[in-house]
Amino acid sequence: MKPKKILLVDDSPRDTEMAINVLQQYNLANEVTALRDGAEALDYMYRRGEFATRSNSDPAVILLDLKMPRVDGLEVLRQLKADPRFRAIPIVVMTSSREDQDLNKCYELGVNAYVVKPLSFHEFIEAVKTLGAFWAVLNELPTGGSHAPMPPSPP
Repeated sequence: MKPKKILLVDDSPRDTEMAINVLQQYNLANEVTALRDGAEALDYMYRRGEFATRSNSDPAVILLDLKMPRVDGLEVLRQLKADPRFRAIPIVVMTSSREDQDLNKCYELGVNAYVVKPLSFHEFIEAVKTLGAFWAVLNELPTGGSHAPMPPSPP
């Protein structure tokens, strides 16, 4: 099976670097796009600003942190799952938050999985490897509408 594109949205440079290294080392993605906050993620998905000319292909999965500057992960999740163009794209929240309210809110908004980031290096590596293998390699996405080219959204 051919690995696909992953969008990684996390404000921790350390976690981002480790995740990218794991995904590349185990050939779990053809391309990993790493963004620092929710505002960048929304601009990327809606092809706005610096991402206005990005390719029409959307990611196979979005790995999303919750606690980020400018726009948090909950708002990104809310907007993308409310938009029919993106609803079918799996979103996996990877966060350090163990708060029930965050977990419950994510599922109310349509998250596909909620993973608490392991504290140990080895466990973090294994979690990213498992998530990447399932969501970017094994999982099949519907064809058609959710990945069709679209015009940019207004700002």
